[in-house]
Amino acid sequence: MTDSNDAIAVRFDAVRLDRGGRTILSGIDLAVPRGSVTAVLGPSGSGKSTLLAALTGELVPAAGRVEVFGQAVPQRQRALLELRKSIGVLLQGNGLLTDLTAAENVALPLRAHTRLPREVIDRLVEMKLHAVGLRSAADLYPRELSGGMARRVALARAIALDPPLMVYDEPLTGLDPIASGVIMNLVSELNDRLGLTSIIVTHHVHETLPICDHAVVIANGGIVFSGTPGQLQASADPLVGQFLRGEPDGPIAFDSARRTEAA
Repeated sequence: MTDSNDAIAVRFDAVRLDRGGRTILSGIDLAVPRGSVTAVLGPSGSGKSTLLAALTGELVPAAGRVEVFGQAVPQRQRALLELRKSIGVLLQGNGLLTDLTAAENVALPLRAHTRLPREVIDRLVEMKLHAVGLRSAADLYPRELSGGMARRVALARAIALDPPLMVYDEPLTGLDPIASGVIMNLVSELNDRLGLTSIIVTHHVHETLPICDHAVVIANGGIVFSGTPGQLQASADPLVGQFLRGEPDGPIAFDSARRTEAA
């Protein structure tokens, strides 16, 4: 009989997260099923990036437990580095090295973490760029790429090591509506085609919900909603309604003094 835990890719169990002596999030209970696309939504400064830092081991929980594929996120550096090989992260700033071509940027994790021959790495890079529709851009430098193209190169690099878990940190920041649609379609297609589990950390609600299986809303120091996208859009909760409609007044306080991070 299969353990039910095998069906869960990421689990937060009664987690409390502190920064600078202040509690940012508390009482966080979250289970992300394998193979799913989960959106972690919330206004800027709500704690989304803090949640992501706990998932990747950059922030140790003040209380509770974070698990990735059934194992607690380790604190020992060597074990943590090993875990991070199984997590692909698409950063909102792309993080491309400007003096390297698109292909060279995608090759970086393969050269750093494998001993594969150059010809094998070159073939893998070609495959990853093809997966994001940019094989013809292999020899271009970041300055020669549009914002959407640069984001796709960064995505190709994030999947270079075939991680089973992908985390997208504000993947639509700075993109126009067309480029945003391309990125969201890619996230969905890659999740299905490669058998990934994806977590999208974002405040772009309406662009993200159509491709998601599950949605979580973070506000006021905790999770205020967890359910399907349909349930989220049908919610009568005033707090959820304020967030979805982008209203300045309501249960979610807009107070810059309380913000401790940029989510």
